[in-house]
Amino acid sequence: MMRVIAPGIVVASAVFFAGDAHAVDPFEIQVYDGTADAVGEAGLELHLNDWTTGHRDAVAPELPLHGQFHATLEPSFGVTAFWELGAYLQTALRDDGTFEYAGAKLRSKFVTPPHWDTHWRLGLNLEVALLPQNYDHDRWGAEVRPIVAWASDDWLFVVNPIFDQPLAGSDASAGPSFEPAAKASRRWGPIALGLEYYASFGRLSAPLAWRSQEQYVYETVDVLSIADFELNVGVGEGLTPASAGVVAKVIVGYSIETCPDSAASKLAKGIP
Repeated sequence: MMRVIAPGIVVASAVFFAGDAHAVDPFEIQVYDGTADAVGEAGLELHLNDWTTGHRDAVAPELPLHGQFHATLEPSFGVTAFWELGAYLQTALRDDGTFEYAGAKLRSKFVTPPHWDTHWRLGLNLEVALLPQNYDHDRWGAEVRPIVAWASDDWLFVVNPIFDQPLAGSDASAGPSFEPAAKASRRWGPIALGLEYYASFGRLSAPLAWRSQEQYVYETVDVLSIADFELNVGVGEGLTPASAGVVAKVIVGYSIETCPDSAASKLAKGIP
């Protein structure tokens, strides 16, 4: 139980941790690498993350992040060689044992087609979200995520300069916030070892001071040796006072070719 020290300290702490800046997304902790489902291919990912040392304070009606465990289901489908549609269904298990719906998102991702370039991949992900006020007091929001990636047989480097814009509520008129993400990884046989970075710098019109920004670095392992299977495991550490300590995350995914004999599927694979 929080000790009652002084009302001013409690209020200041709540504003410090959940103030004007939109925090790093606590449900989807992933860097987009510029790839997409093939034409006619469906994908399904399960995102799991544990905020055991999350913030104990929040500005109502949002709930404190401390002790929350998040499970997000992400279906996707390859429409064309450069266009993928996807969605997120978010749930949260709170520290008091309450399990509840935590919102939904729809996204549309555009990427450079396979074989566009030997090493470079470019893309843009557009997303709209509707969340309960317990998890976002503005409820409606949009995300614009450019994707720049360079890959070889052994190395992967990715940058996602993300812009997040509330579409309703008190923050809608404040303009977009800047929430960059990046990844660097090195392949070692069947796995890749890497680092992922996530941050929230605050509104573009009024960037936050370093202490008030969220900054995280994750040490990650990716399994690369199983066809149509994805596994990403990471442990992240907050770098600033406004960050939420240690975070654990897992992403498990599987790809399903729904129409293996279709003309579109053959074309995507270069089969006449």
